[in-house]
Amino acid sequence: MPELIAVITITLLAVISPGPDFAMVTRNSLMLSRRAGVLTALGIGLGVLVHVTYTLVGVGLLIQQSLWLFNAIKLIGAVYLVYLGVKMLRAKPAGALADSVVAPLSDAAALRTGFLTNALNPKTTVFIVSLFMQVVRPDTPLAVQIGYGAFISVAHMAWFTLVALCFSAGVVRDRLLAVRHWIDRAFGGLLVGFGVLLAVARGSR
Repeated sequence: MPELIAVITITLLAVISPGPDFAMVTRNSLMLSRRAGVLTALGIGLGVLVHVTYTLVGVGLLIQQSLWLFNAIKLIGAVYLVYLGVKMLRAKPAGALADSVVAPLSDAAALRTGFLTNALNPKTTVFIVSLFMQVVRPDTPLAVQIGYGAFISVAHMAWFTLVALCFSAGVVRDRLLAVRHWIDRAFGGLLVGFGVLLAVARGSR
């Protein structure tokens, strides 16, 4: 029971802390649609399963012990975030283009964006590996550990779906879309900032 409470508490605190996932869901909900935001949230939850899977099969221990491998993951994640951020920073004012400034995302693209944003997020790598190595006991049954992983994934989906629903609400969205190019640039700047911070902090875990 103490282990379960620890997993739930740490997961909830980690999920609601600001990061690339929050920026991406918020941006897609505001700039695109509620559907795009929710699908991005679902993709984030699926991305969590990548971290859970390699941790359960033992690769997480390798990542924890190998600094170069961890830094390689961080660098890949940093490059992806900077790439997304630069695309957003290039957003133009509504008057400069036709009415639909932001190109729509297909359902698969929205899901993929959320998935990659989380799967390449070293913050989630640190969280999952640390949780299973430090909190979950070695003698905890595999079925229970899989249950923990499923809970972490569902918690991400639930939280970010709530974020998507809030930021795609009519009143909020209508007011903010008037300055949508600035919103896009702001979130682009955040993602570039996250990416740069990850790239610079290569020696720490």
